[in-house]
Amino acid sequence: MLEELKAKVCKANLELVEHGLVIFTWGNVSAIDRSTGLVVIKPSGVSYDDMKPEDMVVVDLDGNVVEGDLNPSSDTPTHLALYRAWPEIGGVVHTHSTYATAWAQAGRDIPNIGTTHADYFHNAIPCTESMTEEEVKGAYELETGNVIIKRFEGLNPVHTPGVLVKNHGPFSWGKDGFDAVHNAVVMEQVAKMAYIAYGVNPNLTMNDLLIEKHFNRKHGPNAYYGQKKK
Repeated sequence: MLEELKAKVCKANLELVEHGLVIFTWGNVSAIDRSTGLVVIKPSGVSYDDMKPEDMVVVDLDGNVVEGDLNPSSDTPTHLALYRAWPEIGGVVHTHSTYATAWAQAGRDIPNIGTTHADYFHNAIPCTESMTEEEVKGAYELETGNVIIKRFEGLNPVHTPGVLVKNHGPFSWGKDGFDAVHNAVVMEQVAKMAYIAYGVNPNLTMNDLLIEKHFNRKHGPNAYYGQKKK
């Protein structure tokens, strides 16, 4: 079942290692097949060194295991909440990458202060509110998804494909698993750049015109970056 998607999700998970975003088993990638409503996700606690496509777990949007001998990632309810809330996304990534996690632990948005950030994220990458005692003691992973969704009220998740969960770490998403990984890599890099930039100049400013120019040349209706399909 969904063998091609399993292979892609496995490869996308391994890309987290290739890009230095995870150590040990600290991360996961999932992708959804919208035609069936089924999600393929990394199994819980399985080493990246040993992971194979057949290890991937298939779940439905209610979290029921449809296929797989291993337990799905403990973060599965968070992924599923995002898929249910945002039908336009096709892949979700969670890591504990160093700089993005540092911003999350500090409880700070990653501000849009450069064109690299603006090429991928229209807004600051937002940080959620602190989770309540009820949320932490209850259905914790589901509530993690809910606090992300709440933070995006009034924001376009396609235009800003990433978030920081306060005191926890980053989640990103995209049109598929590989796109979500790509956005996770960029988020880590802009988090690092912002940390360094504020160290150099705590009073730095950003030109809002540059944000609009760089975001829209890649994502707007008149986007012209890259090669057009023939």
